[in-house]
Amino acid sequence: MASNTTSRVQFPSSDTRTDEMHRTIEQWAEALVDSVEAAKASEQFQAWLDVQSQFHDYSYRNTLLIARQCPEATKVAGYRTWQDEFNRQVQDGEQAIWIWAPIIAKQCPECGNSPNYHEKTDCDYDETPPDEWSEGPVAFKPVPVFDISQTEGEPLPELDTDARGDATEHFPAVFAAADELDVQAEITDADEWTHGAANGICQTTDPETTQPIAEIQVKDRENTAAVTAVLVHEYAHALLHSGVTNTPEREKREVEAEAVAYVVGRYFGLDMSGSALYLAAWESDEPDTILNRLDRISRTASDIIDAVDQQ
Repeated sequence: MASNTTSRVQFPSSDTRTDEMHRTIEQWAEALVDSVEAAKASEQFQAWLDVQSQFHDYSYRNTLLIARQCPEATKVAGYRTWQDEFNRQVQDGEQAIWIWAPIIAKQCPECGNSPNYHEKTDCDYDETPPDEWSEGPVAFKPVPVFDISQTEGEPLPELDTDARGDATEHFPAVFAAADELDVQAEITDADEWTHGAANGICQTTDPETTQPIAEIQVKDRENTAAVTAVLVHEYAHALLHSGVTNTPEREKREVEAEAVAYVVGRYFGLDMSGSALYLAAWESDEPDTILNRLDRISRTASDIIDAVDQQ
């Protein structure tokens, strides 16, 4: 895992913890904006991608918080979860890793607030009484979790997704995931490839027409891992570029697509050290825009991983 060039953070005080967690995310984005010009692959950015590959179903805000507190984390869970579900105990003296967890409560179908907050808003929804509202996340609160390295006890069962750079087992599922992603994919023999030096192409379709949302071609090679990574990269293009017509923005999303391929590839055990994460394309972006890009990377990688896991 790439090292994190900034010092680790802790959130020991409950009085200031919420504000400090928000401020840490904002400062991370501001620092990234300041450094995108300088490096091919910012260690700061790659450190987050490494954490995101370990926690693909976490929001980008939570993986940012994990990366800032414990960049080497691989598996996190709450104190009781480690005890009750995995028969492991958090070791004495370990510092908690603080992330956001949703507060689940009845939600107003109109404004999304819980009954108590709903009474204080201008929302006049009254079609159904509050006790008939469905439950959902109404807010978020800091909760402590611990990485497996901070615990001791029974070993966890080995996962079978670590391909160690060999994508032979994963490629069929990655290719089959095209249907789940509403994408048409084709692997073309090298002798029949007509797209020059490119290893893959993605042609998005009119979003107002029928599916698929994109047509993908990938050049076949002996290196199955490389073919798999390119296929995932093109899936990311299909999901990220649909409906985006602004040429500069499409060029910026090239970095997003490569970042998605990096996260997904690492999740399945591929060596992604050659990824071209040229952050200079984001040089003019504001911190909020950077965070939106991280959100898209996080959600798109999670969608692709889920689609592959279903096969």
